[in-house]
Amino acid sequence: MWKDWFFFSRSQQIGLIVLIVIILALLAARMILPSLTTHTVKKDNFETEANIFLDSLKSTPHGNYPQSYRYNNYAENKHEWSSEKLPKPILSRFNPNTADSLQFVRLGIKPKIASNILKYRKKGGKFRKAEDFQKIWGIKEEQMQTLLRYIDIPAETPPPIATTTYNKTTKTEAIVELNSADTTQLKQVKGIGSGFARRIAGYRKRLGGFVRIDQLREVWGITPEMYATVAPHFSIDKKYVQTINVNKASLERLKYHPYLNFYTAKAIYELRLTKGTLKSINDLKSVDILDKDLINKIEPYLSFQ
Repeated sequence: MWKDWFFFSRSQQIGLIVLIVIILALLAARMILPSLTTHTVKKDNFETEANIFLDSLKSTPHGNYPQSYRYNNYAENKHEWSSEKLPKPILSRFNPNTADSLQFVRLGIKPKIASNILKYRKKGGKFRKAEDFQKIWGIKEEQMQTLLRYIDIPAETPPPIATTTYNKTTKTEAIVELNSADTTQLKQVKGIGSGFARRIAGYRKRLGGFVRIDQLREVWGITPEMYATVAPHFSIDKKYVQTINVNKASLERLKYHPYLNFYTAKAIYELRLTKGTLKSINDLKSVDILDKDLINKIEPYLSFQ
């Protein structure tokens, strides 16, 4: 072979030398590179570290996580969200067979429970004695005991109503128009003094005017006997009645009316926001909290412009 070397031309000899150098370089690289890139792991050290890690997992209590993951925050706050913040109860005597939802709510009864009472009555249910009211589910025992003291259910055959005689004065026998009279004119009716005149005028302002004479029964302090005495001396002109525009009134304006409270006013207000313009009283009949009796009472005071 070496003899043949001398028969190659100068350029062929150079080419062979270059080829040999390249081959040697590749062989050298193959031997050197693995030693540079291979990371030797000591078996003993690896096994030791692995065992330490596994032992730490076994010793960690199951479910050892942050407080926020171990507990259901909803369960902790469930009462806070479900409890309705009712206004301070206004306790007064009431007949559970005739009271409307507004009166029940004023007594501190939740709107949902008030609605259930009305449904019970609608199906023919009746409370014959105060203790029968305890069959209503959802009222706490302490609150129930308080309410029982204010329940007033007339006897099936009520006794004759005693007649109260009022001192005769020089007051006029003329008929007084209830919606336009000032306190001085109201006092001209027998049995109406300064205190009752102010109460009538104040209640009339909140109502927007009287649409029926018997609404005088709703004025605080006027007893059935007193009403029977003064009612014949009043008349009503409905042209003085002021209505609330349901489509423009604020929540504050709605709940100012004696027949509405925060919950019923809010129900009307939110219905308007959801449905848009309300066209008639029939639009309110879809709201559960607004029972038929309440709608009939409030209808004369609402407009749908």
